[in-house]
Parts: sequence; structure tokens; C-alpha cells
Amino acid sequence: MSTITTFRPRTGRTTELVLVLFAIAIVLLAYVNVALAIQGEVPPNLMLHGGLLLAFTVGFHLVLRWKARYADPLLLPITTLLNGLGLVMILRLDYAAGRDVGSLVASRQLMWSALGITLAAVVLFVVRDHRVLRRYTYIAMVAGFVLLLLPMLPLIGHEENGSRLWIRLGGFSFQPGEVAKIALTVFFAGYLVATRDALSLVGRRFLGLQLPRGRDLGPLLAAWGLSVLILVAQRDLGSSLLFFGLFVAMLYVATERVSWIIIGLLLFSAGAVLAWRLFGHVQTRVNLWLDPFDPAASSDQVAKGLMGMGHGGLFGTGLGEGYPHLTYFANSDYIFASFAEELGLVGVFAMLLLYALLVERGLRTAIGAREGFGKLLATGLAFSIGLQVFVVVGGLTRVIPLTGLTTPFLSAGGSSLIANWIIVALLLRISDHARRPVGERVELEGQGASAVVGEAR
Repeated sequence: MSTITTFRPRTGRTTELVLVLFAIAIVLLAYVNVALAIQGEVPPNLMLHGGLLLAFTVGFHLVLRWKARYADPLLLPITTLLNGLGLVMILRLDYAAGRDVGSLVASRQLMWSALGITLAAVVLFVVRDHRVLRRYTYIAMVAGFVLLLLPMLPLIGHEENGSRLWIRLGGFSFQPGEVAKIALTVFFAGYLVATRDALSLVGRRFLGLQLPRGRDLGPLLAAWGLSVLILVAQRDLGSSLLFFGLFVAMLYVATERVSWIIIGLLLFSAGAVLAWRLFGHVQTRVNLWLDPFDPAASSDQVAKGLMGMGHGGLFGTGLGEGYPHLTYFANSDYIFASFAEELGLVGVFAMLLLYALLVERGLRTAIGAREGFGKLLATGLAFSIGLQVFVVVGGLTRVIPLTGLTTPFLSAGGSSLIANWIIVALLLRISDHARRPVGERVELEGQGASAVVGEAR
């Protein structure tokens, strides 16, 4: 006689807790290293800053145990380590700038980190099943467009460094485009799930490419037009590239047609060449990309960043021992170059490996998702982080022109940090649904229940 039992897979929460504590330990060690190198003593606020980061991350871990116990166990430790290292470098640059305790950028960044982690926990409470988001496909589209256009309003819109990307309310500034990235990813996922059959099966062949019908090509043209509009109105090459690249990547995943990638690249190339011919700020970025050491160049930011990274060499100067503060915007746009100088090529390769692992876990979540919407949403969220890192690092190393995007989880600023923590929360929610045994899936209640009927494959 045999007995049939239900197999219960491991949740991985204990592994996650151990890795989170290990990540906090690395951050505290780096913090002490910076203080000893610059001030010659252990920082007096070590336990306060480290304790706050520990409290919020462990608290988020407990929320995962309660609300998403089957979520991927590596996403939180990786994010915690990157966020913590960003805090350390921002504090190191505060020391170099001679800021007093009351004006530390690192203290504000710690506050934004706490807010981002809190909002990520709220997402896990509110979004009990990611499939509910499909109900709001077109609402997400409208919300994304509204958020993108907010900086253009005359009263609250604010321009910094030649780009109009910010809104300012009550002394606080925020970049709504970071949240728009999430809303538009939800819209792309919902739209492509509904239309992928027409996009992948219907059309004509021309020069070996499967071309779509005109009405199916409309959304791609709309995304192209939106990216060009952002570039023209807000003077933001980075966001334009990010939004368009995100849509083309999700379109390819949904249809598995290489023709979409070729069409997308042709459209974006045409838009980029047109912008280069018409707009002076784009020409400036391209000229700095081609020859950053030109004595007649309008800025030496790229040149200083390259020299700083070269100064770091293979193993770096050591935390607190270099001169990253000599580069403009060293704690935001150029924070990765600051790490490259003080940690060297080995250190930044380790950080790139963390980003690669973060994106890989997101794509693994997409593969494990049981329905199309979850697959596309997880793919888009993971790809947005990967593409943003490529655009930032590519600009610093002259692979592509400098765009001004921030490095996820590292750069100073609350907008990007909060948005990326929300992205991680959504990936955790999707991975929880993907890894959860069928018999233990939580049934949706109330208003969201009708949205998921028939979604499971």
C-alpha cells in the first residue's frame, strides 16, 4: 500500500534572511572603511544608519514571509546590497564636499530608501495577485502619458541641467517619468497579451521579413512618436531610448518575430538622426561622445569621468582614497564612475554581476509565470532595469552618447529609488504566484476576482 503526499517546495525565506544580513554586513564594512580613510575614526552614527537600513529590510523580509512566502529569495538581498552601497558612496562624496551633518545627501537618500521599501511593502499588500493589473491596461496607459506630461505644466514643471523632467511641490521635487515607466510597462503587457496573435500571425512577407498590417503597426508608431516627443519636449535622450527600447523588447517577446526588432531599430535610428540634425543639445551630447577631450568642448564631464575610471585601474584606489568628487554630478549621473575609481575594474564588474543576476532572476520569474500577462510584465520590468544599466554604463564608457539617466538603486535621488523598489515588489509578487503550489494559491477576493477568471494557463 502506498501513500500519496503533497510536495511542498522550499520557500527560500531563511536563505533570503541570511543573504540580507550578509548584504547589510558588507554595507557596514564599506561604511567603516570610508570613515576610517577620510576621518580616521569609526563613524558615530554607524549604528543609526546601519540599524535603520537593517530594520526596514528585515521588516520587508517579514512582509514577504507573510504575504509572498514563495517569492524569489535573491531579489531582496541583491537590491539591499546595491541600495546600501549607493548610500555608502553618497556619504563618501558628502565627506569630500565638506557637508555638515544637517545637510548630508546620504541622510536624505536613507529617508528615500526607507520610503521606497515601505511603498514596496504596500504594493505587496495591495496587489494580492498581479493579474488584477490587467484590468487597468488602458488606465495605466493614460496614467503613464499624464505622468510624462506633468513636467511640461507651467506651474509645477521644473527644468534642471537643460532637461524638463521634474515637478516641484512644496519644496520637494519628483521625476514622474520614473513611475510612468511602471505604468507603461503594465499597459504594454496588457495590450500585447490581447493582440499578440494578430501581431505574430497576420501580415505579409517583404525582403524576407514578416511585416505587420498597418493597423497592427500603429502601436509601434505611437511608441516611436512618444519617444521622439519626449526627446523634443523634455530634452531627455535617455528616457526616449528607455521607453522605446522597452516596448520593442516586449513586442519581440510577445510575438517572437525578429522583424519587429528590425523595424523598431530602423524607426529609432531615424528619430535619433532627425533629432541630431535639428536639436543643439543632442548635437552637444554626440560631440562629447565622439571627442570628450576636445579643448573647445562645452563640458569636460565625460573626460573627467574617463580619467577617474582610468585612475582606479584594476583594483581601485580604495574607498575614500580617490578623487571622484572632481567629476560633476558624481553622486547621481556619475556614481558608477565614482565606484569605478575607488573599487577598480574588479569592483565594478562585481556590481555589474549583481545587476545581471537581478535581471536574470526577473527573467526567470517571467519564464515561470503561468500566464501571458505575468510573463510579459515580469519581462518588461526586468528588461527596464537591464536596459537602464546598459544606457548609463554605456554613456560613461563612451559606448553610446551620455544620456543623463541614473543608475538603479545607486544614484542619489528619490524618484528612481522609489520606482525601482516598486519594480522589485512587483517581481516578487509575480514570482510568488509562479513558484506557489497550485493548491496553496490565494484566491482573490472582492473587486479583483473577476479579472483573473480564466487567466491561468
